[in-house]
Amino acid sequence: MTESPKSPPPTPDPADILMMRRALELARAAGDSGEVPIGAVVYRALTPDLPQIVSEGANRREIDNDPLAHAEILAIRAAAKAQGDWRLSDLRIAVTLEPCPMCAGAIVNARLCRLVFAAHDPKAGACRSLMRLTEDPRLNHRVTPIAGILADEASQLLRDFFRSLRQEKKPAP
Repeated sequence: MTESPKSPPPTPDPADILMMRRALELARAAGDSGEVPIGAVVYRALTPDLPQIVSEGANRREIDNDPLAHAEILAIRAAAKAQGDWRLSDLRIAVTLEPCPMCAGAIVNARLCRLVFAAHDPKAGACRSLMRLTEDPRLNHRVTPIAGILADEASQLLRDFFRSLRQEKKPAP
């Protein structure tokens, strides 16, 4: 049996980049409120350069005292409610940090058609760094992520946030 040729990896289009910029705005707002600065946008690409936002989310774990209040989960829940369907197969998601296993599982289970993320997460990333959950052939749906879109900006936002936290925790001299 011969293997069929693999299709080329997806590449971002202008809609993906525009939505990542919006996700970064949401991440900044989350950081300003004391949350880890991560933002997510669920959108439909009407054309390659014209996205339509369906829902948005930013981390709210601290505010809501909810371990599940990750940006991706909140955005996916809101999208499902807005669509009136849990199957989001014509929608994409842009996230400022590589999704964790919980969020990667939600992306697969929601049947999103595209995942775009900015920064890799070497400690918890489940889409490239630690595992490739969204691409696992044993699952009934797969999403090949597009990684590294505006990664420097997202990484700097996270570094600045955690640096600020460390400085706040230092005892006064």
